[in-house]
Amino acid sequence: EVRLVESGGGLVHSGGSLRLSCAASGFAFNDTFMNWVRQGPGKGLKWISEISSSGTFTYYEDSVKGRFTISRDNAKNMLYLQLNPLKVEDTGMYFCSLDRFGKIRGQGTQVTVSS
Repeated sequence: EVRLVESGGGLVHSGGSLRLSCAASGFAFNDTFMNWVRQGPGKGLKWISEISSSGTFTYYEDSVKGRFTISRDNAKNMLYLQLNPLKVEDTGMYFCSLDRFGKIRGQGTQVTVSS
């Protein structure tokens, strides 16, 4: 059974930083591209970032390019997202996902950015 557990969210001021984590189990993590998706208040899911199975290649949605960094530790089955600097519009629930659409995702971790 696929299990994805996110953590690390919180309330921060604009310009601040957070590091999100996702613990993965129940599938071949080392062989799987991984994604982060976000759901803003009253909005649908939005793809944020993707990383290749080895971690060699990373991809970002334009609005987070240069501010967010995706990474992974295959030895620990962990996915990360460093968010810095944060903007108010980054507020939302962040999910790690097996695909860019969030079809298979965890329960999420809330990020709230105040002005």
